Amino acid sequence: MGGDLMTMPHDFTDKKITYQDYLHWNQDIICEAIDGVIYNMTPAPTPRHQEIIVNLIFEFKTYLKDKKCKVYTAPIDVCLFAKKETPHDKISNWVQPDFLVVCDKNKIDEKRIIGPPEFIIEILSPSTARADRLLKYNKYEQAGVKEYWIVDPLNETIEIFLLENGSFLRSDVLTKEDTAKVRIFDDYEIQLKNIFAGDEY
Repeated sequence: MGGDLMTMPHDFTDKKITYQDYLHWNQDIICEAIDGVIYNMTPAPTPRHQEIIVNLIFEFKTYLKDKKCKVYTAPIDVCLFAKKETPHDKISNWVQPDFLVVCDKNKIDEKRIIGPPEFIIEILSPSTARADRLLKYNKYEQAGVKEYWIVDPLNETIEIFLLENGSFLRSDVLTKEDTAKVRIFDDYEIQLKNIFAGDEY
């Protein structure tokens, strides 16, 4: 995700930021916050990152045709702990997952997702690895995301975490030769070679 820090309010590092503050910034700024702290503004995605996203969209959209669950990709604000009635100035956590699936239509607002998606995928890059494996991992767990995948484009692996009794448990580490079962659905498996199909950059 791109953004120019110089166009933000000059004091944004000196206080906890709310979603209300964020909505009043320049419309071109896309960023994330954990507990009111702006912690990551990444460059535009690489071609390889985009290739994997496109493959994921194709796979999931094909399966979800005529089903109630919907697929979204960044940039889209996800207010993990909010409800529709939560005032914007009371929201201090919002993220931009690379890929998400929402099955509860009540969480789909006109401009954002309100509450935790059922399923999230993050695609690692050097600039996002710490956030994806620690900061966002913890928030996804606390919010109640049922299934979380971390995709490593360089090594062509996927780590799968499932929420059990309020905590993530790593159920699998898979390579592109494997088949992954999407656990939030009863009958959906993905050939991972289809996700990693394409050229490396």
